[in-house]
Parts: sequence; C-alpha cells; structure tokens
Amino acid sequence: MTEIISSNETKYIKRRISPKIKEIVAQFPVTVLTGARQVGKSTLLKHEFPDFTYCTLDDYAVRAQIKVDPQSLWSGTDKIILDEAQKEPEMFDAIKLAVDSSGQRKKFILSGSANLLLMKHVTESLAGRALYVELFPMTYGELQELPPDNFARLWDPEQIDPDEDPGVVDPLPMLLRGFMPPLIFSAQHGEVLNWLEGYVRTYLERDLRELSQVDSLIDFRRVMQGLALRTGNILNQADVAKNSQVSHPTTHRYIRLLEVSGIISRIPAYSVNRTKRLVKSPKIFYVDPALAIFLSGYFDKVTLAGCRELGGFFETMVGHHLRSLCEGMTPRGSLNYWRTTTGHEVDFVIEHGRRLLAFEVKMTSRPTVHDIKQLLQFMDEYPETVRGVLVHNGNKVQQLHAKVIAVPWWWLDV
Repeated sequence: MTEIISSNETKYIKRRISPKIKEIVAQFPVTVLTGARQVGKSTLLKHEFPDFTYCTLDDYAVRAQIKVDPQSLWSGTDKIILDEAQKEPEMFDAIKLAVDSSGQRKKFILSGSANLLLMKHVTESLAGRALYVELFPMTYGELQELPPDNFARLWDPEQIDPDEDPGVVDPLPMLLRGFMPPLIFSAQHGEVLNWLEGYVRTYLERDLRELSQVDSLIDFRRVMQGLALRTGNILNQADVAKNSQVSHPTTHRYIRLLEVSGIISRIPAYSVNRTKRLVKSPKIFYVDPALAIFLSGYFDKVTLAGCRELGGFFETMVGHHLRSLCEGMTPRGSLNYWRTTTGHEVDFVIEHGRRLLAFEVKMTSRPTVHDIKQLLQFMDEYPETVRGVLVHNGNKVQQLHAKVIAVPWWWLDV
C-alpha cells in the first residue's frame, strides 16, 4: 500500500501492483522492487509483507554489519526485506549463496531507488533467481481506488460504448501536482513547489552522488532541465549537451545516472521493420510530469497553459499511466513508440503477445477524424493492431473510425 500523509490524515491506498508482487514472491526466491525515490516502495512492502523482517540500508549500522557478516542479517529468518539494497552491491553474492544453499526456501525482497536491473553486478549475481518489478508514482485510477477496467476493454472491440460521456478532468492541475504519493492530498500549490524543490536537492543530488561521481551539480542541474524540456520527445544527446553547455561524455553519464535512479526512462522505438525505414532512437520521459514541469521553470497554471512544451508534458502524463498499466500485465506489456524517417509517428504502441494497441496523444478537447491519420497509417502497416486510441483532454468517448476510438486521458486508467 502507499502511505499518504496530509496535514489532517494518514491514509493507505493499496497499489494495483501489490497482487502481482505477492505472486512473484511466492514463485521466486528473490523479488526485486525498483522505482524512484518517494514512489511508495517501502510503505508497500511494510504493509503487504508484515511477516517479513524489514531492514533498510539507509541505516549505517546495517551497512556496517553487511560489510562484516552479511549472512547475519537473515540468520534465524527465512523472509527478509532489504530496502535501499543498491547501497551495498557486494551483498548480492551472499544472497545468491543463501538462496542456493537453502534450496530456495529463503525469500528475499530487495528494494531500491536505483534500478537494480541496470546494475551489472546485481544482474550477474541474481541471474535466474530473481524477478524484477518497477513501481511508479500513483495513477489517476489508483487515487480513485478503481481497477483499470477500460484498459482491459480496449483489447476487445466489442466491449466499449462509443457514445459514452464520462465527463472532464482538467489535466492542468494534475500536471502541476503530479502523482508522487506525498503530494496527492496537498491543498496548496505552494506545498507542491516546496516539496519538488526539496526532492530535487535532497533525494536526487544525494542519491546520484552515492551512485557515481557528479563533477558539478550546476552542470547536472542543467542536464536535468534540458531533458525536462524534452520529455515526451525523441532523445538527442548532442542537442542536450549543446544546450546545457556540458560535454558529450558527461551528458551521456548524467543521463545514465538519471535513468538508473528511475527519474527518467527511455521508451524504445517499435522496431518490427515491414516496408518503411524507421527511426530507432528512444523517446525520453520523466517519471512524473510535475517534476519535469518544475525543472522546466513553469510554476503555475497560466504559464503552463501557454508553454510550447505543454504537449510533451501531457504526453508524459499519458505515458506514465500506460507504463503503469503495462507493468501490471502478465506477462508485462511492452511500451514503445513508432516513427518513420519520413515523419509518420504514433506516440505509443503497446505490444502484448502478438497483439498491438496504438495510441496517439492530442492536447485537444474536440478530437476529429483528422487527428487519427497517423494511427490509420500504422494500422495499415501492422494489421495485428487490435485498436487505435486517440487520447485527448475532452469529455467524450467517440468512435472516430471502425478501429479507432477517442477517449479522455483519465478514462484509460479506470
């Protein structure tokens, strides 16, 4: 569950991924839960696994014990949670030995604000013994405590009423506040701005300094800002380096650090080549739209509404929800985008088995058939596409074509 604290209450909201994590724990000796700082990993584990011994490597005494005798941490217990596990990577060889010598009786849950899947030492030590799950910030549907029924219905063309009028949810306040659990019940926008400023300084700069040497925090902040302005766009590291006035090798290293820490992610190009030449560079997305908006220097609704990057921020919010939905699928859905060298593009493509869903994201409240040309081109190229989906910020579900439906952004997640 996720613990959300406001000035008046403490509330636990169960995360949708919790049942999947429990299934993995039952099947595998090691479960790895990654995600950016403050997305709710520790709270989820404490509440969903109360029978596990909990240890955090934020505690220096625990880290000192690991350096001397890591096996002593799980002596006398077969179930242990090791939070912030990336801080002592040499511990993973001891975990491997414990799992192998116990006949996989012991159960480990490793949690970290660094993506352990991207840390070479970890993947080598736990190969064949662990399954990885990523936790993201909360979603609109989780806040409403509703299951993602509409997303499931998208895969079945017979299951959606094409004339549904579910209402409007203004995306601008959601973009400015974002979906980090500590901000969900923030009554004043000033609270959000103060929290985001503290998050950047306290969590990002501290964590990234622990992961790797950051030569200049000023340069690092410039790279973060350059990426924030490009969230939802194809990554061009040379442009980021040039605009940030940071060398290409340093920019590359800082981008990698942000990726390992879960702050940004790359969405790969859909690469099943049929007849067209395709762009292969990934798109870049911030983990939370509010963080990208804050780093870009937009602090209120008026400036956000008039900014040229608004479409990218909106696409980042939609992408966040689609990534969360893919993570909850069994097996996990693959989230991609599609673009040809001649400029034809579909914002998101979800691949699950041999079936595809294609998504176009438009910051418009009045979607029309003219907005779905790219979707139709993609579906001509890939007839295994179950449906095209135009995601907008209006209030209606509309059938724009026999295989294309237009839906409000929040509708996807409930």
